[in-house]
Amino acid sequence: MIIVMRSGASAGQVAHVVSRVEGMGYKVHLSQGEERTIIGVVGDDRPIDRSQFEALDGVEKTVPILRPFKLASRDFKAQDTVVSLDGVKVGGEAIVVMAGPCAVESRSQLLETAMAVKEAGATVLRGGAFKPRTSPYSFQGLGEPGLEILAEARALTGLPVVTEVMSPEQVPLVARFADVLQIGARNMQNYALLHAAGESGHPVLLKRGMMSTIEELLMSAEYILSHGNQRIMLCERGIRTFEKYTRNTTDINAIPVIKQMSHLPVVLDPSHGTGKWEYVAAVARAGVAAGCDGLLIEVHPRPDEAMSDGAQSLKPERFAALVAEVRKVAEAVGRH
Repeated sequence: MIIVMRSGASAGQVAHVVSRVEGMGYKVHLSQGEERTIIGVVGDDRPIDRSQFEALDGVEKTVPILRPFKLASRDFKAQDTVVSLDGVKVGGEAIVVMAGPCAVESRSQLLETAMAVKEAGATVLRGGAFKPRTSPYSFQGLGEPGLEILAEARALTGLPVVTEVMSPEQVPLVARFADVLQIGARNMQNYALLHAAGESGHPVLLKRGMMSTIEELLMSAEYILSHGNQRIMLCERGIRTFEKYTRNTTDINAIPVIKQMSHLPVVLDPSHGTGKWEYVAAVARAGVAAGCDGLLIEVHPRPDEAMSDGAQSLKPERFAALVAEVRKVAEAVGRH
């Protein structure tokens, strides 16, 4: 349920309503707009007598939220959420391009890639210091030294950094070096990690699980939101289907569906969505046309030597061409 306060409701009236809600054992989430304050009432499934709140001073109305995801719903917040990353805004008019290698392999590899993607038009640098892999014998990432290299690349280029965090214990460490905590597809329903990311207050890029529904993705976001952390970006990265000619199946449908149901910004990862560099640009164009707020692209100076996901990584010159192509699509749909 949400409680909509009247325009001009005093701070005392808001505080009184909040006190009443908390006295009943529910959590309160405030959304303060320019004209009105909205009080989100979140808790268990006990029925609430809405009339007892509608009678309070300063209350305009109460509205039930029927979807299982409450705080992620547009019923709770009608306007789009914009996540600011050191001046880069995700969810506004501009489409943000996040690019870099799947994994940080060495200082020279990352710095070379970071300079190339910035020159081509990327506004955020991606790169994995910790890598969850299907095989325990595959390259697992450089760990903390990789985070230090990412921080050096940020200082050199000015690009905010997004990198993956794999466990609750890693959250403070990764947050110290990175601007965005990425929660990968395999960890989308790692509830301990979701709680820790929410408690950190740090920006989060939450990837959709490879076999997860849109509602399950939004419910995972709800865990983070429940801690008062609204700095969340959702990422569509393809789902597993019966198709064999691509690594995953990019769910373009998910972009307009999520944008209609939720106020959170949506980023598309066409690299994982296809698994083959030949298709990345085409799917990126489709994502921008469908309304995504950002793109997450894997770029490597020598994909044939990559220690992770070389088959889906673009060479820098191909990435530059992709940026030029999606810029035209963005302009055609009123974005930039």
